[in-house]
Amino acid sequence: MLYHALTQCAIYTIDMTIQHRIILFFLLLLTALPLMSQDVVRLKGSVIDADNQPIELALVRIAGTTTGTTTNLEGRYELKINSADSVVVVFSCLGYKNEEHLLKNPKGEIKLNVQLQKTSINLNEVVVTEFQKQQGTMQKIKASDMQLMPNTSGGIEGMLATFAGVNSSNELSSQYSVRGGNFDENIVYINGIEIYRPLLVRSGQQEGMSVINPDLVSSISFSSGGFSAEYGDKMSSVLDIQYKRPEALEVSLSGSFLGATASVGHSTGKFTQLHGVRYHTNSTLLSSLDVKGEYNPSYFDYQTYMTYSPSEKFEVALLGNVSINNYQFTPFERSTSFGTAYDTKSFTVYFDGMERDVFETYFGSVSANYRPNKENEISLQLSAFNSNEFVSYDISGQYWLDELADSGTASENAPTNGDLGVGTYHEHARNRLKASVVSVSLKGAHRIAGNDIRWGATYNREDIYDYLREWEMRDSVGYTLPYEGDNIHMIYNIVSENRLSTNRISAYLQDTYRWRTEIGLFNFNAGVRLSYWDFNNECIVSPRASVTFIPEKNSNFTFRLAGGIYYQAPFYKEFRDTVSRGDNNFVVYLNDRIKSQQSIQVVAGGDYTFRAFDRPFKFSLEAYYKKLNDLIPYEANNVKLWYSAKNESEGYATGVDLKLYGEFVPGTDSWLSFSLMKTEEKINGVWVPRPTDQRYSVGIFFQDYVPKLPMFKISLKGIISDGLTFGSPMKGRAEGYYRAPAYKRVDMGLTYILIGGEEQWSKYGFWRNIKSATIGVDVFNLFDFANVNSYTWVTDVNNVQYAVPNYLTRRQLNVRIAVKF
Repeated sequence: MLYHALTQCAIYTIDMTIQHRIILFFLLLLTALPLMSQDVVRLKGSVIDADNQPIELALVRIAGTTTGTTTNLEGRYELKINSADSVVVVFSCLGYKNEEHLLKNPKGEIKLNVQLQKTSINLNEVVVTEFQKQQGTMQKIKASDMQLMPNTSGGIEGMLATFAGVNSSNELSSQYSVRGGNFDENIVYINGIEIYRPLLVRSGQQEGMSVINPDLVSSISFSSGGFSAEYGDKMSSVLDIQYKRPEALEVSLSGSFLGATASVGHSTGKFTQLHGVRYHTNSTLLSSLDVKGEYNPSYFDYQTYMTYSPSEKFEVALLGNVSINNYQFTPFERSTSFGTAYDTKSFTVYFDGMERDVFETYFGSVSANYRPNKENEISLQLSAFNSNEFVSYDISGQYWLDELADSGTASENAPTNGDLGVGTYHEHARNRLKASVVSVSLKGAHRIAGNDIRWGATYNREDIYDYLREWEMRDSVGYTLPYEGDNIHMIYNIVSENRLSTNRISAYLQDTYRWRTEIGLFNFNAGVRLSYWDFNNECIVSPRASVTFIPEKNSNFTFRLAGGIYYQAPFYKEFRDTVSRGDNNFVVYLNDRIKSQQSIQVVAGGDYTFRAFDRPFKFSLEAYYKKLNDLIPYEANNVKLWYSAKNESEGYATGVDLKLYGEFVPGTDSWLSFSLMKTEEKINGVWVPRPTDQRYSVGIFFQDYVPKLPMFKISLKGIISDGLTFGSPMKGRAEGYYRAPAYKRVDMGLTYILIGGEEQWSKYGFWRNIKSATIGVDVFNLFDFANVNSYTWVTDVNNVQYAVPNYLTRRQLNVRIAVKF
């Protein structure tokens, strides 16, 4: 009986369990039906910081659920969610402020890009131990480092001037030389498009602004030698700029005594647009020059960068630039004292006439990028550059060259002064140049089994029209120079008109391979570049390679070795040959036998990251040697380079660069650089220093803040470099050269952060729309150094020449204000 009762009870219990399970199943089914009927939404995008750099391992989650993911190395994420009336997406990462975005009734595929702002939190155990490893020859530069740097030209180049191996001895110019090369040996890219500069610019006063708009910059990469094959045919350096893609509406405004800037960016997900306008004038700076007069420079620039992505695999991008520089100058007088304490001379000039120059540059590019998957990418680029340049001046001057007596040694009967020369000179020019370059490029990138293979091919069509009419006359004590009896002669007279249409074809192939072994990580890069130019029927082959090694036992060290055969493909200025027709009359011919200059380079160096005073630092050292062949000698005067248009010299450049980078003050980046360099060339059997023979250079950029007032920032930029070499006009360095005094300059910036720090009042009302606001004062040339940039040569009737220094700007104040929304 008992057994029977237990059996019946068990059967009943099992039946009830089955019934309950069936009921529970239907309840779950009824609950899931609404969810099953919901649409699945594909949410993707990227997360970046305030410098537009990707944020790795940022958390992306749906509020009120456990659904979420993290971003990858490129800051990208992808998440599948169920549609609802409203979905709140939360973005968070350690060290950044959380961002929430409300999606109303989301459907299909949604692209949501977010920019996170840094926040200050106290971390007792988590610290930054080192900087990002440089695994190639291109070094990454923080775009934020230049925001508070005092800069007269307003460009990135002012920051580069403080780097090891980089020289810029003219604060009015954005041009620079690298490791013994000249201004024309540097190549600049913006979003993969090569940028050209005006050709007739003679001085920093005419140049105006840098072509790079700092307000639009996302990332900066720079190489001072040993760069890979994907970069073009230049011998010295590469500056690779990427403009940013705004993630939301952003606006920035700034103004100062030197001009004003404005930029606006916007994104709708598939379409992004970025616009920047700049106006620059350096009339306040020019007022401190020795030549007094009416300076009226006006520089205007508009740039735009737009992208459209109809799908994840396809994108179209547009880059445009319009630059109009007007320089008008009416000189009145000049008074310059030069020489030594025991041999002082005075040069006084009264002028008549004026100069009027116009430089108009138009640039545009369209690119189509197709990325079928993560491993393959191909792009087609079409770009066009047009430059319309006109230089016109008629300036005459009456000058007096006096020798001032030394009060310490002159006797009582000694004369107080004596005339060394009295005369008149007249300079005239009507020069016009029109240049256009049209380019078509096809590029590809493929990742195969650890190899990053890149290739490209480019076709350039170049059309140039050059009209040159220029002469100079000098009269000393009633005699024209050079003096030859009763005849009247000019110092020089150039008349020429040339038209040129040429075609260039270039291609490259390179591979980058990362190999991790027991002893450490190797990064190999090897490639080859080929170029052909139909003007001289020259075909050049440029092999290049580099290797980087990070040892496993001590990853604080990084070692690099790079080398290759680099060429400087001649552009118009290099092969414009000035030929004498007698009596100081010249005509310009285009030398179709010109060849590319060659540089065989070897670069070895490395980095060491360490901590000192509980802060991160990085010490870098590089040594290099360049064997230079088929050189085209040139002479430099201010920023004008005058080439001989013949491959008639050989030379070398060798040196060592050192740089210490780190947080000298907690939370701020600063650096100190030091360079030693020697470069010479052999002209007519004589070894002479090249015009860029800067034997030593020290650069510093230092940032600090007041401890009890962290909103008050101080930045200091300083340069001390050896003087450059030069020769007398119409002769050159082979017949004798001189060295200018050392270039010394310190600029200081004082900035107060009104909005963008820890203040609480700006987080409410209208003020919360302002991302940052700063006001500051710059003191240019803090110690009022008198730096020499070039020389004016004065000749008396005895054919004795005197080099009168042309000094650069003196101490000046600048007030600036900047606001970002």
